[in-house]
Amino acid sequence: MSKIKDGSSERSKPSRGAASEAGSLLERDPAGVLEGLPRKVQQLHREVGKVVFGLAATVDGVLYALLSGGHCLLVGVPGLAKTLLVRSMARVMELKFSRIQFTPDLMPSDITGTVILQVDPATHQRSFVFRPGPVFTQMLLADEINRTPPKTQAALLEAMQEETVTVAENTHQLEAPFVVLATQNPIEQEGTYPLPEAQLDRFMLELIIDYPSHEDERRVVAEHSFTPLDKLGPVLSRDEILLFREAVARVPAAPDVVDYAVRLARATRPGDSVAPDYIKQWVHWGASPRATQHLILAGRARAACQGRFNVAREDVAAVALPVLRHRLVRTFLAEGEGKTTDDIIGQLLKDVPRDAGE
Repeated sequence: MSKIKDGSSERSKPSRGAASEAGSLLERDPAGVLEGLPRKVQQLHREVGKVVFGLAATVDGVLYALLSGGHCLLVGVPGLAKTLLVRSMARVMELKFSRIQFTPDLMPSDITGTVILQVDPATHQRSFVFRPGPVFTQMLLADEINRTPPKTQAALLEAMQEETVTVAENTHQLEAPFVVLATQNPIEQEGTYPLPEAQLDRFMLELIIDYPSHEDERRVVAEHSFTPLDKLGPVLSRDEILLFREAVARVPAAPDVVDYAVRLARATRPGDSVAPDYIKQWVHWGASPRATQHLILAGRARAACQGRFNVAREDVAAVALPVLRHRLVRTFLAEGEGKTTDDIIGQLLKDVPRDAGE
């Protein structure tokens, strides 16, 4: 009789004693756990900065997503070091890394893995064995995700939301931490399949990567190396990332901060009574409640990375652009007037008072 086996490798786990000690420290003093995070962030910036120049804000965004259990969409034209940035961050954080090049002929099983029939050469017993796909990693680079059809794009939805993969009615748990960093080219639309709004909403942040400054581009050319990752050393371990992630989740958000995030998100919805007139003219669909959650989650990570054990309204405002820009659907009028989502969000940040009493 055929049997199904899991062919995935055993997950590495910290020792029981070390895990117990870390858990005890987290329960006693989560703020104390986060005291070392700003120093680690500075070290990570220095290390990644050896090979990637001028992308400090993008590095911060990836960190916020990683520490909040979220995912990032990286948008930029070819040649701006998106892949190098992701590989560098995986290297300095000692995370397992996989890269999927999305193409029109890519199939869902090329991402999730498949079940194959295997025959034991000694016993001749047949069994179905699950061969895991590249999604079984910790940092996944989904390169040019919009170049594959929606059926294949959707293969990532369960992994991004539940951190599980279901194949042949069997559900497999992904190893934590798991983060998807997907890239898109904003200028070339021929042969692409735009991401559905539901999938865009699964990304915590959309990070825009622009051309480097004159000095940064000069360094790129002058310090070019065929083996840039050889320069990098480890900064964070998997266990440290998981511990920091648990501590970040305990950073408190005061009621007034939560209220500001809610008011900001609701102001993007044209059908809401608090939405300004220009939102009703320029926005067809606004941000979902998941976006409101992500404003607070990313705000927590930003505060912790800066050495604060509380979320401020300034943190929410600082992450508003990357959290909201991919969640607003503009009207034809907005497109005709050349209003980008960044323009609309920037106006909202000016108009929505940070204090409800203002």
